[in-house]
Amino acid sequence: MKPFVVNRYGRIVFPFNFFPALDFSVFQTLDQFAAVIKRDFEEKAPTETDIVARVDARAYNGRYDLLRDLALNLFWVNRYALTMYEKRPMRWRDVARQRDDLFLPIFKPWEGGELATAIEAGYRGLPPTWDEGTEDKVSRILLDVFRHKKGAGAELPAIKPTVSEILSNPQNLTYHLLAYDADYPGYGYDDIIEYAHPVPELEALMRQAMVLHNQYRWDRSKTRVIEVGKLHDDDFVVVFYPRNDDVVQFIRRVKGGRRVQARRPAPAPAMPPVTPYPAIDVRRRFAVMPRVEALAVYAGELVCTNDDLIRNTAYCWSPMTAKEIEEKTGIVERRYTELDLDHIALIAAQRALAKAGRRPEEIGAVLFCSCTSAKMMPSLATWLSGQLGMLQTHVSCDLVAACAGLPYGLSEAVRLLQEVERPVLVVCGERFSDKIGTVRTSRMIFGDGAAALVVGPAPAGALPDIEWFQTYASGPMSEVDSIIWPNPEFDNNITVYGPEVKALVKRYLSQMIAELGALPHPDGGAGSLLDAIELIVPHQANKTMVLHYATAAGVPAERLYFNIEKVGNTSSASIPLAIHDAVREGVIDRPVRVFAPGFGAGAVGGYVVMRVDPAKVAVEN
Repeated sequence: MKPFVVNRYGRIVFPFNFFPALDFSVFQTLDQFAAVIKRDFEEKAPTETDIVARVDARAYNGRYDLLRDLALNLFWVNRYALTMYEKRPMRWRDVARQRDDLFLPIFKPWEGGELATAIEAGYRGLPPTWDEGTEDKVSRILLDVFRHKKGAGAELPAIKPTVSEILSNPQNLTYHLLAYDADYPGYGYDDIIEYAHPVPELEALMRQAMVLHNQYRWDRSKTRVIEVGKLHDDDFVVVFYPRNDDVVQFIRRVKGGRRVQARRPAPAPAMPPVTPYPAIDVRRRFAVMPRVEALAVYAGELVCTNDDLIRNTAYCWSPMTAKEIEEKTGIVERRYTELDLDHIALIAAQRALAKAGRRPEEIGAVLFCSCTSAKMMPSLATWLSGQLGMLQTHVSCDLVAACAGLPYGLSEAVRLLQEVERPVLVVCGERFSDKIGTVRTSRMIFGDGAAALVVGPAPAGALPDIEWFQTYASGPMSEVDSIIWPNPEFDNNITVYGPEVKALVKRYLSQMIAELGALPHPDGGAGSLLDAIELIVPHQANKTMVLHYATAAGVPAERLYFNIEKVGNTSSASIPLAIHDAVREGVIDRPVRVFAPGFGAGAVGGYVVMRVDPAKVAVEN
């Protein structure tokens, strides 16, 4: 988990966007690690000559653009130190010679003075972008680091030589600090986290500059490279210590040539079912009709705006503005919580039971729908049952159906209702904020939240509130793996593969709309079930994408309700959160028939057609 923090200014900060922290336990080979480094550092960073060429071509509009390129370059130069090692100056006499977990950097001769001079001149020739004083401060840090670094970067190996290995050739070059002060000024963790600036881009850039300064926490003007054979006992060298034991074990795996885990077999071709799965007509199929007795929510208590994302621009992000995030996703802000997932699920469940006027002992089953729960034993549903005071239920279990969580949960609730003939508590909850890390697409989209519904038996002869339901799963493996968590290839962070997600959304949404168009009007009127729908509340995946595929399938935009611009994508909780907000905003001001389609990770999909009575919704301010 990689949680955010809230600094003393009340701003959300993502520490791991500035302090790279890869999980080395997932790397079996050097090639696997190299692929991550290439993706997160090399492909994003210009080379020194690239920057000078852009200066010469007058490609920079202002000083910020040049400084951002310079920071990206320096993060790339320090890619291995930032991810694998801590740099510790030490007297040569005190450096152990035979240990396999101490390393010295090795350099090839490189002179960057002319490049630094050209970049500094280019910077001075550009106009300030926002704040000349802050931009100058950042430039002083970055240019000093750039001017005194001892390697171009491309030639640096990931696995440094041990002391004995570097001594095998006395002409190998390594750091020599002509003077070292253990109290040399640097930036503490709090200095970086607490830094604030009115311009989000400059806030992020200054944090990056602080991190890079700390990579060379000594008088850089008194640093040179020296042949290791010429070192004297009192000379200071820079020893590279592995950041943790996982790094040590990774280095040993690579050096030892240990056996690599076998590859998974190739997937079989995706074959369609022999016959389509029909949607379920609740009135015809079941004896006990479902009544939605209550709906309650808990939205994250913290607002994370697009500007907050820009303030936390990571070392591996391409340039993007807050407005561009909104245009791409339809999201202006998302909600985060400092509470645990089980806590926000419990709050939503308590609110729903209170709204329904139900006591714990009246509940026959508890279903918890989530794709971000880290609690396996006990299941979160059984934990909720115990916390709510239920001595025993017929069923308490978790369902992992991601963004189709509500359709899956309600369909199972209707089935269970036939057995228990008493209310079923359905809880949908997600906490994405601590599972995203530096994956920008995921950070742009996801939010935190929870919702709960009480589904009880309707009085004899009453019509069902849940009229139709349908669920789907699977597809081509490219769609099944379109959203992954944990994803070892992205440091176990949740990862969204955009083109594949679009493919599954297009497939499922067009299938759902076609199904509804072929079903009869539920009240016996003219037209189809689709014509009888008064409001469409889709899974709040990506407003731009959903509107595109809905209109392509013949559904006009004005029939759809979205609240994604204020809460982000909360997966299983997104539909009930949206229904709640539609009631709060007066969009639903009387009982209406709602079509609620969901689609997402695992290539799952589903929908419910249900009656939503605003009087049953516990409205939160």
